[in-house]
Amino acid sequence: MENRADISPLTSEEIIRQLTEQVAALKLQVAWYEEQFRRAQQKRFGASSEQTHPDQLTLFNEAEAEADPLAPEPTVETVTVQWRKKAKGEREAKLANLPVETIHYTLDETEGVCPDCAGPLHAMSTEVRRELKIIPAQVSVVEHVRHVYSCRWCGQTGVRTPVVTAPMPAPALPGSLASGARDPSEIREQLAALPAGRTVPAMGHRPVAADDGQLADRRQ
Repeated sequence: MENRADISPLTSEEIIRQLTEQVAALKLQVAWYEEQFRRAQQKRFGASSEQTHPDQLTLFNEAEAEADPLAPEPTVETVTVQWRKKAKGEREAKLANLPVETIHYTLDETEGVCPDCAGPLHAMSTEVRRELKIIPAQVSVVEHVRHVYSCRWCGQTGVRTPVVTAPMPAPALPGSLASGARDPSEIREQLAALPAGRTVPAMGHRPVAADDGQLADRRQ
């Protein structure tokens, strides 16, 4: 068995020498890792070996190359759009020579009862809506007259006067003369995918002229 008492302790000079050798070895190891890291960074972020030819940078500069700096600036033309307002009475003038078909909407005996006093209602006014009814080669005016009723007894003795309006079908296009009836010629043209601009000249022989906007509304 080895006797530990025979091992002599290291002197201070020997300890310093061993530490110096260890520091030198660690410095060499750190320098090697630094070199490996530098090479990896250069390989990753360094300039590529494939060089770009200077002429390739001007391939997409044809507009700048062909531009003449001394050429005058083009003139800018301002386009003003003016909307023509419909003349007052223009619609009535168009419909003046057309036959008129009048449909009345009234209340029957069971509906013509005051909702407040249950007394009979009397017709006080009417509401008229006009639309065009187009039959092949024929155009006529359909006049929808809706009767409005009120209670005479409540108007004379009550606090308020009830007003009851007869029901009437809603228009196909509010504010327009277009009716729910479809012209077969329009259907054929729509199936043939004709634009509205070609439909208007074909309808020019009719008593009432059509425009692109009205036909576009009808096709919705």
